[in-house]
Formats: sequence, structure tokens, C-alpha cells
Amino acid sequence: MTCASSGAGSGTPPPARQLEGGPAPAGRAPAKEARPGLLFCQPPRQLHWSRPLQVAARTVHVAAMGLLLGGIAFQAPPAQLRLHILLTVISGLLLLAIDLGKSFIFLYQGAGAAVLLKLLLIGAAHALPAWRLELYLAATAVASVGSHMNSAWRHFSLLRR
Repeated sequence: MTCASSGAGSGTPPPARQLEGGPAPAGRAPAKEARPGLLFCQPPRQLHWSRPLQVAARTVHVAAMGLLLGGIAFQAPPAQLRLHILLTVISGLLLLAIDLGKSFIFLYQGAGAAVLLKLLLIGAAHALPAWRLELYLAATAVASVGSHMNSAWRHFSLLRR
């Protein structure tokens, strides 16, 4: 699937937008726009079926993560947490896959950075089991802020400023 075949455009690259601040300083190349293509579509693909699937996956993700976090807080045996871990991982991967299916530019925008930071904190929790609850709480805070920040921050490019 290409950017054009997904309903996101006409098959021609979007015109380059002029960056604020005028021309690049002498000796420096001007900032480049993201190139359209299979992975880094600009503008992102319009996946018309994605919204209901995202709502369902996010509902499962929040509920499973809440049960998992509660189980960790109350020191539930690992066997009792397996289903919640599995549901959290599957729903989280589905949410990430949908965002990446639109465009990989998601990874260097504010929302994508929040997801990557959340995954880093969860990975650290597995490496530092004594800090598991605290790191999962931090990951939950990052996820909450990432999900509810305004559109300008969610779509802010960390590479193109």
C-alpha cells in the first residue's frame, strides 16, 4: 500500500511548505520535508476503518492495564496477571500498528514520543523489578498526558522545528 492508494492523496507528493524564518543560513542546507512513501506518508493515510478499532482497542488496553497495575500494587501472584499482561500487550500493539499504518512520522511526533517513552519505562520495570510499581505508574502518567495533550503538541514534529 502506498500513500496514494490508501486514499491519502493523489499520488503526487505534497508541495513543500515554506518553513518559518526565511532561507537557511549560508553554508547550511534548508530543512527537508518528510518524503512521501510507503512508511513516511505525508500527509498520513486516512484509514477510514481505524477509528472504531482504535476506540475498542483503547478500551481493552485501559481496562487491562488498570487491572495489571492494581495487581502489581496489591502484589498479586504472576499467574493471576498473565491474562491482563497479554491483553495489554495485544491491544497496545494493535494501537501502535494502526498509528504506524497511517504513517511512521508518528514515531517522531509528540504522541509517538510519548508511546516510546512509555515503552522505555515498562522495559525498565522489567529490568528493575524492585521499581516495577513506580515505573508502571510513571508509564501510566506518560500515557495519560500523551493521550490528552492538545493536537498541536500531539502532532508536533521533534525532527522538524
